[in-house]
Amino acid sequence: MSLSLPPFSRWVKRLIFAYAAIYLLTALLDVFLHPAMGWVRDHFALIPAMVVGHGWIWQLLSYSFLHFTIMHFIFNALTLWMFGSRLELDWGAQRFLEFYFFCTVMAALTTVAVSYTHFPGMSPFTPTIGASGGICGLLVAFGIVYADSEIMMFPLPFIIKAKYYVWGMVFLILVGALQETGGVAHFAHLGGLLFGYLYLKFLPRRGLSYAASEKYFSVRNGYYRWRRRQAAKKFEVYMSKHDRKVDFDEHGNYIPPKDDNGKSGGGWVN
Repeated sequence: MSLSLPPFSRWVKRLIFAYAAIYLLTALLDVFLHPAMGWVRDHFALIPAMVVGHGWIWQLLSYSFLHFTIMHFIFNALTLWMFGSRLELDWGAQRFLEFYFFCTVMAALTTVAVSYTHFPGMSPFTPTIGASGGICGLLVAFGIVYADSEIMMFPLPFIIKAKYYVWGMVFLILVGALQETGGVAHFAHLGGLLFGYLYLKFLPRRGLSYAASEKYFSVRNGYYRWRRRQAAKKFEVYMSKHDRKVDFDEHGNYIPPKDDNGKSGGGWVN
């Protein structure tokens, strides 16, 4: 265990600077142009009714950049730094960003789905803001990847293993979601935790973009192989009409005829 603070990795630093700049801008708007804050909230906070009814899908991501209280911003920034930097350094920037924003968007979709249930206090018109959905995904990732790492519970003077810390957070968030009337944001936290876990357990180690690209190239190559086999069949039919016989293998590759010594000449191979 090391008591040193983690370094600021590249994208963690950029995300915190972006959150800080946007928080400062909204604070200035609130002081000098207060009516504009209503417009910002209506267009960039996560409001399920606007996402579903008006197609404002950018809110599935933009909500995470808004923090309307200083303590909300500081807590999220510190948590992103403490847990996100280690993951980015070990995973690399691409997988880290993919994971973080995947959890952010899935947390938003969880919030949208729950808001349309008949759960007490839930409303599709309740706005949700903050980066906590993506950060909860980072927490569960840290608890899985570094399960036996020890965390100092600052400012409390004791140390706990990462896996126990994460389970404690899951319990507190679940209790908050069940007890707080209108606590839509707690379901965003739960969505981040759930989909962070599912991402780590069921997606390839190289990430979602790698899996999608592998699937794309597999489908594309399968299509090209099918085209080649079809072309080979058409060519066989064409040559047979001219009393000539040509052979292709099951992949559509040309099989050259054998010479008098029983050896095959050169042919087409792709």
